[in-house]
Amino acid sequence: MVNGSPKRPAQPFSFDDDLQQEWRWSERYPRQPEILAYLDHVADRFDLRRDIRLGTRVTAASFDDGWTVRTERGDELSARFLIGAVGCLSSANVPELPGLDAFSGDRYHTGRWPHEEVDFTGKRVGVIGTGSTGIQAIPVIAEQAAHLTVFQRTPNFSVPARNAPLDERFQAAVRAEYAEIRALQRETSNGHPFRISSRNAVDTPPDQRREVYEAAWRRGGLRFRAAFNDLLSSEDANDTAAEFIREKIREIVRDPEVAERLLPHDHPFAAKRPPIDTGYFETYNRDDVTLVDVRETPIVEVTRRGLRTTEVEHPLDALVFATGFDAMTGPMLGIDVRGTNGTLAEKWRDGPRSYLGLQVAGFPNLFIITGPGSPSVLTNMPTSIEQHVDWIARCLGDLRDDGFERIEATEEAERAWGEEVQAAANRTLLPQAKSSWYLGANVPGKPRVFMPYAGGLAHYAALCDEAAAHDYAGFHRS
Repeated sequence: MVNGSPKRPAQPFSFDDDLQQEWRWSERYPRQPEILAYLDHVADRFDLRRDIRLGTRVTAASFDDGWTVRTERGDELSARFLIGAVGCLSSANVPELPGLDAFSGDRYHTGRWPHEEVDFTGKRVGVIGTGSTGIQAIPVIAEQAAHLTVFQRTPNFSVPARNAPLDERFQAAVRAEYAEIRALQRETSNGHPFRISSRNAVDTPPDQRREVYEAAWRRGGLRFRAAFNDLLSSEDANDTAAEFIREKIREIVRDPEVAERLLPHDHPFAAKRPPIDTGYFETYNRDDVTLVDVRETPIVEVTRRGLRTTEVEHPLDALVFATGFDAMTGPMLGIDVRGTNGTLAEKWRDGPRSYLGLQVAGFPNLFIITGPGSPSVLTNMPTSIEQHVDWIARCLGDLRDDGFERIEATEEAERAWGEEVQAAANRTLLPQAKSSWYLGANVPGKPRVFMPYAGGLAHYAALCDEAAAHDYAGFHRS
């Protein structure tokens, strides 16, 4: 088993049209080997490896008129500007379960999957977690394992991915329309090349609303969320989508008791990251799959032979943690970053603060890509990343042209932006998902602060451009 399919449809980078025109994806949601092959192709085609030190972990970065970066190999590098492009979901969250070190079987985390093939044939496998990655991994593991036990804390909404091969006719049409597709991505709130419907669910007659949901379910993928425009702003509207998906789960899962355990009731639809799947709910119709609700029977400890709940010990040969990440802040805080008046860890002790998600006051010439305070994980990530990269490149060019060597977010701008980030979230249903990693709720001890900006990518990009156009309002240049 290779840890497998992405959560976003395939799209090549947009910085070079020849690259867009020459690459061919094989399917709607290509698997890891194909994505890796694409990244290798890009690195080779543009001779990028000469500027990259692979296999090198940065341990510290400190500012004293410039940045000094240190690596675990003992390297020390100097730079005027430092960009934290460490990813939002790259710091794996492994729960501290009693007895874990005593387990005699194999252990995996979906965020640290081995490069070599993993074979679960004939093994009793336990999976902890039913978020986005768990929902994708569970059906694949079930096909191999002798028996699969799923340990679920929070049931999740999920919509069929409807993955399928991409024929040449479709790909040719996309290549011919890339300019329009890219323009649409920059105009939408989520960075995807489709618009959210102008219809309200609450104003649509029930029979018509049902038809819309059925069509969206058949189409599958991320556009289900775009069926109506009030799904994340109206509880009544959201209830219609949530109940539709619950009905689908009841239809798919044959055992009524298992189906009830799989029904989400503690958060609105799409208030947590909404997964897409291939045969997830169908997996629970297998005789060799067991669902354990750890809210009813909590995990007590990991034993040498398996995992024990308050009810029984489950014998396991392998344990897979699909427990997500220390999202958005974890990757940056994994580096000892020191600015002009302390560390980033100290600055973010009560939750992340930034201006536009791009800079943090007290850390001159440090930029963060899709960090807390930016639309980030609420959007199509490649679109958000490219918007950040373009803005930072323009900023650095303007600094050079205007005769400045230093730029830093002001405390006042940072404070005002933090208030706007929380206000934007509160205009939606997103904060109602109290166990969401958007709030840091999946990591014990992490401050409960809504981290991404929920005001939409197009609006956010306009704010960034407006700041730049007004002599970088909210930043101090010197």
